[in-house]
Amino acid sequence: MLLWLVLASLSGCADHGALLRTDAASPFHPSSGLPAREWDGAILLMTSAAHPVTAAAQQAPASPESPKAGKTDQVDEHDADEPYDPFASPQDVVEEYDPWEPFNVFMFEVNRKIDKYALKPIAKAYNAVLPDDVQRGVQNFFHNIRTGPRLFNNLFQGKLRGAGIELGRFALNTTFGLGGFFDVAKHMEIDTPDEDFGQTLGYYNVQQGPYLVLPLFPPFTVRDFTGYLMDLALDPINWLVFPIIEIENVPSLVAHKNRMTTTIVQLGSRATFIVNERSRNLETFEGVEESTIDLYSAVRNAYLQKRAKLVRE
Repeated sequence: MLLWLVLASLSGCADHGALLRTDAASPFHPSSGLPAREWDGAILLMTSAAHPVTAAAQQAPASPESPKAGKTDQVDEHDADEPYDPFASPQDVVEEYDPWEPFNVFMFEVNRKIDKYALKPIAKAYNAVLPDDVQRGVQNFFHNIRTGPRLFNNLFQGKLRGAGIELGRFALNTTFGLGGFFDVAKHMEIDTPDEDFGQTLGYYNVQQGPYLVLPLFPPFTVRDFTGYLMDLALDPINWLVFPIIEIENVPSLVAHKNRMTTTIVQLGSRATFIVNERSRNLETFEGVEESTIDLYSAVRNAYLQKRAKLVRE
């Protein structure tokens, strides 16, 4: 079971990650209109060797006039005792609860080294072989096949319109977009923000808990990590197609006894997703590590800001 959790982590899950710069003028600010795939692509360079699930997400900017009911991540006024952040506005400041900071910092550095010495070199070779249009298609494909958890979380939050859009996008992209390789729905302006179970928990006033960094995972809070595991269970592919969750008397495309086949497919798809995302963002944040004094704190702050914003919407 632990092996499967690690494998599943490599695919990432929607919107887990962080950015460095947080000013509203920056194209990477959570309130900017930057597509989620660009946002998360920048995230993955800053966080860990595991790249966010949702790096392929095509999130439409949510209206500020429709805040998410039941928000729990309250935004506080800037504390005069804290170091001044020239990029942060008062509404951007969020509580940074990090009681496990020594452990998190160590894991953060481990993930950076994995990226530097393993993932990035592989991604460079991958990028030299595959053109950008093909990489974009791979990104679209992975986003399309992960419709299930997003659909369920829209329903859990009572967002019937969002659930309907997810269904419509899946039908259009699967049939006319060659299995999701082309995002036909986006070109027709059929889009909706991605929802995950961490956001669903926040919608129902579950507190975010401590910040958490794990090896080969993107950053989390305890609430988001719980949501991440739930999203794995909500994905029909993981129990009806290539089952990493085996349910007695529930058939799957690949029989439960053929675990080797499932293992090969799951590993191959996770590796492809990770390398593809890293390749599409090779130039993102070039030089940021060298120019940032406290990269860990910057990533943590930006991640918590983004997650708080997603819960509020």
